[in-house]
Amino acid sequence: MGVEHKEKIRITDGDWAVEASGLVKAFGANRAVDGVNLNVRAGTIYGVLGPNGAGKTTTIRMLATLLRPDTGTARIFGHDAVKESQIVRQLIGVTGQYASVDESLSATENLIIFSRLLGLGRAESRRKAGELLEEFGLTEAARRPLKDFSGGMRRRLDLAASLIAQPPLIFLDEPTTGLDPRTRSQMWDTIRRLVKTGSTVLLTTQYLEEADQLADRIAVIDRGQVVAEGTVDELKSSVGTSSLHLSVQNPQDIETARQTVERMLKVQSIVSYEAGKITAPMANADLVTDLLIALREAGIRLAEMSVQKPTLDEVFLTITGHGVKDEGSLASYEYGKAEVAKV
Repeated sequence: MGVEHKEKIRITDGDWAVEASGLVKAFGANRAVDGVNLNVRAGTIYGVLGPNGAGKTTTIRMLATLLRPDTGTARIFGHDAVKESQIVRQLIGVTGQYASVDESLSATENLIIFSRLLGLGRAESRRKAGELLEEFGLTEAARRPLKDFSGGMRRRLDLAASLIAQPPLIFLDEPTTGLDPRTRSQMWDTIRRLVKTGSTVLLTTQYLEEADQLADRIAVIDRGQVVAEGTVDELKSSVGTSSLHLSVQNPQDIETARQTVERMLKVQSIVSYEAGKITAPMANADLVTDLLIALREAGIRLAEMSVQKPTLDEVFLTITGHGVKDEGSLASYEYGKAEVAKV
């Protein structure tokens, strides 16, 4: 998405790239988005995490001027997404739509056409197409018609097309869905590079690891509402402290080890006697050194020790009552499909 002449505005890190307040969108009786508030700083990666049917895509479409909100406001770099939609469209790129003009044309030909539509010259369009195809590992398939592309290849081409002009704000709607782990990792590197070279990225995802790896801040959205927002560490801290995991070499020492852990850390622990493992909350990291000394003095030898933070899965489960991949019911799944069909 873009036009030949970009709006000349000064964008610096720290500016608000996105300011959304009270966004609401209903489709019949279904309130797909129900009062969403989002604030995204320029020069960051902002993740919107939630299951299918949560309202992520509908929110993105309102921010990107593809849907008009029923109520609420959205501003992109200070410009109203409804009243100044033409200016906003010059400042954003959107994936989630198939990047093709003609299924019978090759990947190179499609990217050249998109580049020409965006105002690039013939030579520059061909050079840009080649760079993007190499960036996304599509060089060998450059001359192949899109109708012969796999789903993963199409997904990569979608992102490549949205980056032709590298706009200040890029919306990535579940950009790695259907990709293999290696390609997903390559995509993450590309997204990081985009931010380092001046773009702001707002991405939606169902992948907890993706949000953990990429996002500077995360909004957890469920049933059309933002139910939590913050950095990854803030969200993890909100559901509990880190935990200490110990394994003893001699299973006969497990009970003594448990008593020592609870006495030194002043907590209740969870013990797996068969596995010889102890798990305990670690509210005060300074006490761990004292614990290790006490275990050594008691003659208890450890086979393994680790400290683990709460996972994003635990965060989502605690906040929403279900996992991010749990769509709750068939009705929820059908609702998710209906939402996409209607928008």
